[in-house]
Amino acid sequence: MTVLALAGGTLPAPGPLGVGDRLFPELGNPGYDVRAYDISFGYSGDNTEPLTGRTTIEADVTAAGGLPRFNLDFASGKVQSVRVDGRTAQHRNVREDLVVTPAVTVRRGERMRVEVRHTSPTAATGGWVRTKDGLAMANQADAAHRIFPGNDHPSDKARFTFRVSAPSTLTVVAGGELTGRKRKGTRTEWTYRLAHPMATELAQVSIGRSHVRRTKGPHGLPLRDVMPRGDRKELEPWLARTPAQLAWLERRLGRYPFETYGLLIADAETGFELETQTLSLFEKQLFTGAASPAWYQESIMVHEAAHQWFGDSVSPHRWDDLWLNEGNATWYEWLYAAERNGPSLTSRARDAYKNSDSWRKKFGPPARLHAAKPGNKTDIFRKSVYDGSAVLLFALREKIGADSFNRLQREWVALHRDGNASTNDYISLVNKVSGKNLTTFLKDWLYGKKTPSMPGHPGWRSGR
Repeated sequence: MTVLALAGGTLPAPGPLGVGDRLFPELGNPGYDVRAYDISFGYSGDNTEPLTGRTTIEADVTAAGGLPRFNLDFASGKVQSVRVDGRTAQHRNVREDLVVTPAVTVRRGERMRVEVRHTSPTAATGGWVRTKDGLAMANQADAAHRIFPGNDHPSDKARFTFRVSAPSTLTVVAGGELTGRKRKGTRTEWTYRLAHPMATELAQVSIGRSHVRRTKGPHGLPLRDVMPRGDRKELEPWLARTPAQLAWLERRLGRYPFETYGLLIADAETGFELETQTLSLFEKQLFTGAASPAWYQESIMVHEAAHQWFGDSVSPHRWDDLWLNEGNATWYEWLYAAERNGPSLTSRARDAYKNSDSWRKKFGPPARLHAAKPGNKTDIFRKSVYDGSAVLLFALREKIGADSFNRLQREWVALHRDGNASTNDYISLVNKVSGKNLTTFLKDWLYGKKTPSMPGHPGWRSGR
């Protein structure tokens, strides 16, 4: 839907919009393409209080009739003011959208500059995660707009700058590279910029009593790990494994796609790890909790690192394409574990295949998930999109052979680097690389209510 002026200069009643995502119908907004975010936060030192915020958005207008009005995704904070191209704009909240009416229509082809002054609450469901010593971000799948206004859909990637003012006793780290640090009295302002476009759900800012560990990875890649100061001795042996893990992935996927990488280990209970761009979020207890084989923790580290290629550099076009992120990250998790005394790749695939029919029934097939339960947007992150998608990739490798499959993976991440890609794009590349028309084969695996037969393993059964 494109916002247009109606006859007589009137507009329809403001309401939430969306970009046509089946799983999140009101997420994202039409009519413009965000080029850059410049986001400032002021943190008091109390992680129960809202942060002050100023979000500046530069966007190219794409709507045929220009934009007499447009929407931003913004759900939780209070808005003090909105300006468009330096002029005060009217605004109102409608459900999880901020509806903005500029003083004059912004024409198609023009670049508009939108400045929103707002608060950024820490008590909202999703978004900021309260740690024992501060805050971190966890925005997947649709929680970034609980922290800052924007176009909160992975199809609209943009450049990001973060400026965070906090008490000088604390350390601020964000995705990308540190480009400035200024002390003003008892406070310090930190500035970070990402060199590559990023989806809003992958943004990361950490504030806390943190130690920052800087080392080098493959070909001199800057590595930066963030951890609670008191846990350095216990955590650093795990972090020392990252360079070898990245080198292992590079041998399979090509050069790491960003300017830096590292782990943000948070003293918080989230129930997940998260591939925030250039700085993956991990729970501390993964490394300090109940004893488990080292191959397990390392394989989870590889899962999140693989996401830097699958999901971060190559982002989904719609959330139905989530299987491309999670299936591939799970594939490399399995492969890495198998090389380090974990279960064999074939045994992991066989076990997943046995359960695939039940997952499809309960959660939906890999590329056609059931909608999330009300009030639980992360409900789309289910077994059928992790192990169910990885077993799909195992079937594809059995069908086209290991050499073609490995070439497919490298070509996929190279072809769509810094962009978005869809399931149909993947099918097209499979057909090109294999030299065969495998559209029906893949669609049966992606969308079928029943799991197809496994190539090369006629005796495998899936709940039948």
